[in-house]
Amino acid sequence: MTDFEKIANLLFPNITKDVEYWENKYKSRNLPDGVEVTRFAPSPTGYMHIGHFFGANLDYRLAKSTNGLFLFRLEDTDKKREIEGSDIVALKTLAYYGIVPDEGFTVNRTDNGNYGPYRQSDRTEIYQTYAKKLVAEGKAFPCFCDKPEGKLDVIEKREQQLNSDSQIEEKDPCRNLTLSQVEAKLKAGKSFCIRLKSNGKEGDKVKVFDVVRGEREIGANCKDVVLIKDNGIPPYAFAHPIDDHLMKVTTVVRGEEWISTWPQHVEIFNALGFKPVKYIHTPVLCKIGENGNKRKISKSKDPEADMRYYIQAGLPKQAVLEYLLNLLNSNFEDWRAKNPNENVENFPFSAKKIGTSSPFFDVVKLEDVSKNIISKMTAEQVYEETLNWALNYDEEFANQTNSQKLNVKPSDFAEYLKNNKQYAIDTFSIDRYTAKPRKDIAKWSDVPSYFNYMFGLFNPTSVSDYESDIELKYNTSALSLIKEYRHVFSCEDDKETWFNKIKEVAKTCNFAIDNKEYKQNPECYVGNLALACTYIRLAVTGKTNSPDLYSICKVLKDDVVKQRLTTFMELIK
Repeated sequence: MTDFEKIANLLFPNITKDVEYWENKYKSRNLPDGVEVTRFAPSPTGYMHIGHFFGANLDYRLAKSTNGLFLFRLEDTDKKREIEGSDIVALKTLAYYGIVPDEGFTVNRTDNGNYGPYRQSDRTEIYQTYAKKLVAEGKAFPCFCDKPEGKLDVIEKREQQLNSDSQIEEKDPCRNLTLSQVEAKLKAGKSFCIRLKSNGKEGDKVKVFDVVRGEREIGANCKDVVLIKDNGIPPYAFAHPIDDHLMKVTTVVRGEEWISTWPQHVEIFNALGFKPVKYIHTPVLCKIGENGNKRKISKSKDPEADMRYYIQAGLPKQAVLEYLLNLLNSNFEDWRAKNPNENVENFPFSAKKIGTSSPFFDVVKLEDVSKNIISKMTAEQVYEETLNWALNYDEEFANQTNSQKLNVKPSDFAEYLKNNKQYAIDTFSIDRYTAKPRKDIAKWSDVPSYFNYMFGLFNPTSVSDYESDIELKYNTSALSLIKEYRHVFSCEDDKETWFNKIKEVAKTCNFAIDNKEYKQNPECYVGNLALACTYIRLAVTGKTNSPDLYSICKVLKDDVVKQRLTTFMELIK
């Protein structure tokens, strides 16, 4: 037995299995060539970031486009930063968007599949087995660096240095300890971590291949990186090669921020004797900062960084998925234009069409996509989606929505919708089934505000409650028009009769019916027909812009419309 093997036995006396045991336990999946096995492996350290979801969506599309498998693995080795429940948040967020893993860690915190455990904290024995093998082969060594009490942890400090982007050679002083020195330190109760004995030298290069970026040459690793921390748990750099190897993952999707430490992973794969997985390093999602410069979407600054933002705001699932697909594959927008009614799952997704430059994540553009999608829904679908949003609304999000301003609780709004289903569907039908449907609603949280005049949420007490730049107070022209119109209005009229009555009343109140005549002699009139219609629209809806006014009046009925006209008159007197 060599000294290296003796050191390995001293360091890991409880590890009795060898690597062959684990290699035999996790057999080949026997999948056809070209089939991808991907994994999403978040750390349970908080909410799901939009960037993580961006990558998970790619994992899922890549697997499904090849009839492959998508796994969920929980990388929970950083216990200091772990936030209870965030593992379930990640799974539920994926499920909300229809991304359901084929195997892996589940919402019941159990394993589904034959390649588990799928939680890294349950795989410690596996990692230590491979670490023991590397020590026995002289490819890794124990580091016994002291931790001065009350000072920064030396190992943590060195870890910051060794995991920095710099490729300056940094070899650990413990790498050449003899068997007797190791024995002495262990007998003295010294704690240790396991480090890779790097073969890299400053200036060395290594060739790497990215599915999207192609082959490139980057500085080789020349740092003795940590493989097992002093608590017996591995960092990402050592855990993910072992997990991906044993779970037979074919392609790893991760952010481009990992490129700088890629050489470390290459050397670890080589030391373990594993065939490296394929990598796709996704670009970072960015936005325009206050200074006009491009910056990464921030957890601390941007509410849209949290995937719960889109759920709580009520953005349709399809809108979020389609917008992200457009950022992943630039040809998606053209495909959607040619296939407006096609299921998004039929889009021919291709990893080769992923861009390498950081895309701008624009909430305004996302909402434009959403408006287009909602405009194509049936009134019944809009009703069900709005009701579902109101029933599942997060009260903590209320401060960021219009419903708070309207002094209506989502639960109350949900109750209203349930009690007035047909009325609500009739409302959502307005301007919907046309060649060019209106595109005003971007998210379900917009509905209470947008249709406030239809759902009893518009109760003006002064002229300032009307959304208008027109001076309304003591407006005699508006007053006389509304007074006359109130006498003739009837929701029983057909649209032509309804509009003719407006023209007759407008003419009586000295509004120009012929716009050409008005432009030639504006001083002869109090306004044109468009202004007259605006006054009526304001009186009924409180807005200068709304869906078809005739349809609105038909749904509201006579009593409500006439009461609105009366209120308007009283407030502008």
